[in-house]
Parts: sequence; structure tokens; C-alpha cells
Amino acid sequence: MQEAIELNILDIDNVLKKVMSKKIEYIEKIHPFAITPPKDSKGRWQTYYKENGKRQIIRAKNKEDLLKKLLPLYAKQTDYNKITFDCVFNEWLEYKKPLTSSANTITRYKQRYLKYLKTSNINYLPIKDLGEMILEKEFNRIVKEYQLSRKEWVNVNTIIKGVFNYAYRNKYIDYNPLENVKILVKFKQISRKPANELTFNTEEKMALEQFLDIKYQETEDLSYLAVKVNLYLGLRVGELVALKWEDISDNELHVVREEVRDQETGIYSVVEHTKTHTDRFVFIVPKVQKLLALISSESDYIFTRNCNRITSRQISYVLEKYANDNGLKVKSTHKMRRTYASTLASKNVPLECIREQLGHSSLLTTMGYIHNSLTKEETYNLLKEAL
Repeated sequence: MQEAIELNILDIDNVLKKVMSKKIEYIEKIHPFAITPPKDSKGRWQTYYKENGKRQIIRAKNKEDLLKKLLPLYAKQTDYNKITFDCVFNEWLEYKKPLTSSANTITRYKQRYLKYLKTSNINYLPIKDLGEMILEKEFNRIVKEYQLSRKEWVNVNTIIKGVFNYAYRNKYIDYNPLENVKILVKFKQISRKPANELTFNTEEKMALEQFLDIKYQETEDLSYLAVKVNLYLGLRVGELVALKWEDISDNELHVVREEVRDQETGIYSVVEHTKTHTDRFVFIVPKVQKLLALISSESDYIFTRNCNRITSRQISYVLEKYANDNGLKVKSTHKMRRTYASTLASKNVPLECIREQLGHSSLLTTMGYIHNSLTKEETYNLLKEAL
């Protein structure tokens, strides 16, 4: 977070204003007395506040300042010994909203909380009473009962850690009990997918390209062309459908934005940043240049249909149609990205170069994208020749 502030990605003043706004909104909701505007321009806003059975008048020059005056008064009344995990989770979530670049991240927090923690024994207990043994017992129950994989538990634990760190920083708890909590039960074993499910092998890629060529010739639908282009660019699908003509310069493509989908509303929109908030330049090879030359569009966006920008859902539909027409298992749009990385690796392109093209911050992430994209026969012949 500190790095985000220093790079001006995160406006901390704006975040604090939003947090204060939420607090004021809450005070106005729970305050039992009328808030009265001034009778004339010289008057002041006023309300009442009851403390120790005595009612006192609170005045301020405007409504916002009046509510701000009420904040510390209500804070004094708060019994921290009674604040529950559920209450702190909701506070933490409001705190996280302006700090999180993707609304979908907040949605996933809510979904996992509702699925695993909302009905938990710890949820309505005072957070101050949740010691190591109580938490360890409950977390092990959750992992066992829901048969969580290690990866899914890490996702759930991100929420739990966030809530307890927030509670500690706000002095709701005197110490963070999570340090010594251990998961002692076994996580669900996840079978690693074979390479042929993670990429399009050489035969599949060739067949897919033939399908795309035929469909584009029949329909002139740029969705088909976009899929073929991405087999040679390896972009995230959200980056692909957000490309504009202005992003092209000579033999390079400037990747600066992406499409996002609000998981609650289902609405697609374009944001002026990538997933990692870092722009990058991707080389446009001659095959891609020839494909782009086929497009005649007056839109700012490269890939359009009926003058509207193509969405990532339409890209997914193309791959679904290809699979269904050929009786194959559907492969996601992200498999194109893995195929791109695996193809480059098989041609001895340096790993650092592949990382740059994909826009990964870590070589370790890039290595996870590289799989054997050869057919079984090609793999066997290669090993036979090597040995």
C-alpha cells in the first residue's frame, strides 16, 4: 500500500475522506434527535445529545460539522467489549472499498464471507473474546467441513487477517491472536490439470485457426479475427477487447487499459489501467499486422461489432462455438495466453522476454504459464531423438 501511495496510484486523502463520509452517514442514521437547520443566515445548525441522562445542545455552522461533532461523543459510548467479528468485517469492507482497484475483489470478499464465515460460531461473538484456541478449532472445522483446498483457504484467510489487523489497528483488540493459529487438518488435494487441458497444442491451434478463418470469411465478425490475433499477442482478454487504434505505433502495441465486468450487475466497462496498473509494450509480429490490415473501422476501438466494442463474453463465445461444433471440451480465453507463452518457450525465447510480453511482475508467475504444447506424438519423437 505504501508503494501505491508513493507512486500516486492511491490518493490517501481521498480514501480518508470516504471513510469519514461513511462514519458521518452512520451517525446520521443512528442519531435519535432531530437535526434542525438555521432559521436565518446568521443562525446555526443544531441538535441534541443525551449523556448521563442529561440532554445538551450541539451547534455548528453547517450540517456536516454538526455530525462531525457527534462522532467523538458516540465513540465514547462504544463498548469495544461487545463489538463482534461480523461488525468488524463490515467496517473493514467499507474501509477496503476505496483502497481496492477492482469492485470484483470486494464482491469475492462478500461471497466467501457469506459462504464460509457468516454462519460460523465466531461471527457473532465479541472479537475481543476470540482467542487462539477458539479460532484454531473453528478454522479447522471450516477447512474440514467445506473440504477446502490450500488455495481456497488462503483466499478465506485473507479476509480473516484483514479483519483482525483492522480490529487491532482500531484498538478493538489488544493483540492479534492469529499468529499462532494452525491448520492441522488435511487440505483437499487438487489434481493438477494435464498440459493438454491448459493450452492448445500444435494440432488444436492449427484447427482453431482454420475455423476462425472460415467463420470470419463467412460473417466478417471481428470476434473471430480478435481470437486469432490474440494467439499471436497473448493479451489478457480484457486487454484485447479494450485495444484502440491509437495504441499501435509501428511494430508495437501499447497496452494501457482493460475491460472489467461488475460481478454484481454483469455490466462491462473499460478502465484506463491494466490488471497490474502497469502499462507495457507488446511486439506486433507480421502475422498480426496482416490481420489488422483486414479491419476497416471508424471506431476508436479495434474490435467492434455493429459499431459497438466487442466484449470479452463475445470472445468466450467464439471458443465455445469452436469446441461445440467440433465435439471438444471448451477451453477458456486464458488458455490462449498460456498457449502464447508455451509457444514462445518452445522456440527458445528467453523467459525474461516472455515475462515482459505477458506483463507479469514475477518470473515465477511466467513459469507457471509454460506447458508442453506439443502433441503426444511430437513429444515422443522429440524425446526419442534426444535420448
